Amino acid sequence: MSFLTVAFAALFYAATLLLVVGLARRIRLYWKTPAPLKIPTTPAPTTTGGVVLRMFREVVFFESLFKGAKWTWLFGWIFHMALFAVLFRHLRYFQEPVWGIVAWTSPLIKYLAFAMIIGLLGLLGRRIFVDRVRYISAPSDYLMLFLLLGIGVSGALTTFVAHTDVVAVKSFFRHLMTFNFATMPNLPSDPLMIVHLGLVALLMIVFPISKLLHVPGVFFSPTRNQVDNPREQRHIVEWARKLEQ
Repeated sequence: MSFLTVAFAALFYAATLLLVVGLARRIRLYWKTPAPLKIPTTPAPTTTGGVVLRMFREVVFFESLFKGAKWTWLFGWIFHMALFAVLFRHLRYFQEPVWGIVAWTSPLIKYLAFAMIIGLLGLLGRRIFVDRVRYISAPSDYLMLFLLLGIGVSGALTTFVAHTDVVAVKSFFRHLMTFNFATMPNLPSDPLMIVHLGLVALLMIVFPISKLLHVPGVFFSPTRNQVDNPREQRHIVEWARKLEQ
């Protein structure tokens, strides 16, 4: 194996470990954080089924963002849905045989890379040109957008401009998954693929300590996941219940 292959193998093992452990730790912290008050944003559902439906609308359609800022909703929704589709297409690099639906939709989904880039450019423009958003934007906000843009642009270039050896890339990652180092092929050394994979690894590393944690965090938001029934049922967190006993 080449030095580049060994370096990227070690990088992705480390990035995966940091991503999994960091996310697990953060989700555990979210789970353990008490919500001492009933604070669902009204009008809120009064049943558990209603909360599930509300969370579905929030996660899939960004309902609250749509009500608050239409342009932000448009670019944000385009980016997130395109990203989800692109990630779905990338399943083909880890499967053998590839699921039928993945293989069938891949030729169409690859064009959503442009929608992803357009969405990111819109969100970046919002931080640059909207005064009230620029005022509260930290350097990390811009860096995350540039990182995601770098991943999107480099990925699109490897698909539509400088085609890489996808068979070798798939073989590389499947060998990593099974810890099969004896016959691991060398990673293609074309610059765009190296940049793309390096940026993906960097995203995996910083994900658990960045604002991108809103991905799991939205499910733990008490303004969204609480039932609006303070009159019907007294809300007592676990630590307060123990004090009462």
